[in-house]
Amino acid sequence: MLLNVSYNDPTIKEKIENEVGKPFTLKERWNLKGVGSPKLFITSSSIEIHNLLILDKYINSCNIEIRPKGVIIRFRSLLETFALVIPYYKLSLYKGKKDEYSIYRDHYFIKIKAAPTDKNVHKFIKKILNKKAEFSANNSTDYL
Repeated sequence: MLLNVSYNDPTIKEKIENEVGKPFTLKERWNLKGVGSPKLFITSSSIEIHNLLILDKYINSCNIEIRPKGVIIRFRSLLETFALVIPYYKLSLYKGKKDEYSIYRDHYFIKIKAAPTDKNVHKFIKKILNKKAEFSANNSTDYL
C-alpha cells in the first residue's frame, strides 16, 4: 500500500496501524537496539514509485522503519513524504548484486544500495529478516 503521509490524517494512520501495527514503545526500541534504518539510496523502483521520484532533481533516498507486523519504507518527493507499507506476510526481500537489496510487496518494489563500507545496513536487513521469521513462527497456522 503506497500512501502520502505528509499530513497528520487519522484515517491514514489507522490504515498503517491495521497493516503493520502500532510503533514500538521506547523500551522495545531500546531492547531491539533501534528500529530505523540508516539513509538508504534507491537504485531502482516500480513504475508507480519511479513516477513519484522523478518529479524532483534530488538524490533518491529512503529509510525503513520496523513495526511489530511489518515494515514501512518512507521516501520524499516534491516536499511530500510517501510510505510503502509492507506487512511481513507480503514482504519479499532479496539480495541481488553486491550490496544491493530488493524489497517487494505485490507489484511494488524498491531496490536499495548499501555502501560497501557500511555494515549497519547489512545488520539492519538481517534484523528485518529475523523479525519476519519471528512473526511467521508466532502466527503460523497448520493446515493438517
